[in-house]
Amino acid sequence: MNSVMHEQNLYREIITPVPDGVTRPLWSVMIPTYNCANYLRETLAGILAQDLGPEVMQIEVVDDHSTQDDPAAIVEELGRGRVSFYRQPENVGAIKNFNTCLQRSRGHLVHLLHGDDCVRDGFYWKMQRAFDEKAEIGAAFCRHIFIDGNSHWLFLSDLEQSESGILSNWLERIAVMNLLQPPSIVVRRDVYEKLGGFDSRICCCAEDWEMWVRIAADYPVWYDVEPLALYRFHSASLTGRCARTGQNVRDLCKIIEIIQPYLPAPIAKDLSRKSRENWALYAIKDITPQMFAVGDLSAVTTQIQEALRCSCSLNIIKELTPLVLQLGKLWLKKTVNTAARG
Repeated sequence: MNSVMHEQNLYREIITPVPDGVTRPLWSVMIPTYNCANYLRETLAGILAQDLGPEVMQIEVVDDHSTQDDPAAIVEELGRGRVSFYRQPENVGAIKNFNTCLQRSRGHLVHLLHGDDCVRDGFYWKMQRAFDEKAEIGAAFCRHIFIDGNSHWLFLSDLEQSESGILSNWLERIAVMNLLQPPSIVVRRDVYEKLGGFDSRICCCAEDWEMWVRIAADYPVWYDVEPLALYRFHSASLTGRCARTGQNVRDLCKIIEIIQPYLPAPIAKDLSRKSRENWALYAIKDITPQMFAVGDLSAVTTQIQEALRCSCSLNIIKELTPLVLQLGKLWLKKTVNTAARG
């Protein structure tokens, strides 16, 4: 167990404590961006509407050397000196940029809010109250709303429990399926200092999930029933790009391997098996319909292949049978049409 944890620590950046003598606000709202300046106005507006002042809240955009837009100009326009801006000297990738956000944070509570996501009025007050009521919690999160590229509401995340409070059996639940999204969660900075940064082995999809399981293995976690965070899903996002290549499922399988040592030994294998089946079903039932909708048959085929590598349970085979038949008909139709045009 210790050798496994040591190996995993090699892939986690050490988050250094804030030096003595540095003035520390309660909050650090850290906003990683990369080519998403068209959404950044909405993100910043939601934060600034709840601004508690520079003595209480650090607000900083950390840009991963964007090449298609100018987030610095948006920060200057909306922030008017209130929001600080840091630009990576070169593109370092999402994980390194997230860890840079953690390193640059000075607050006791860290909210890592991606530059295309948002929070609603009351988010910071509600999260702060959770830490005030239960000082032992390592993190607090709320229900979230999925939105599209035009900020239209799509659907709500499932309700994890009927009332706000510390979650029961949270490790066993979060180990099977990622049940939250980054804009909804706040973490104590000293938790990151103890557990390390985001794991560099995850390059494309659900890079946050491993972190939430890691935290759940060491700390109680608070849940607020009110939907106060907005998670944007759109085809241009990192999640969308990964789905087209199948890297999303490969990353999920890698995370399942990584988190198994965090789990209680008697149930670790069973939880991992359930997780593989759940993520394979996610690829089949959630991702492939989106790829069918845009006519990307190659992406559908890739998702099916990766789902089978993830799990070959009877449930997966049953779900796949009609999907494979539909895919075969569409490929045949496409082949016939191509031959006719030739």
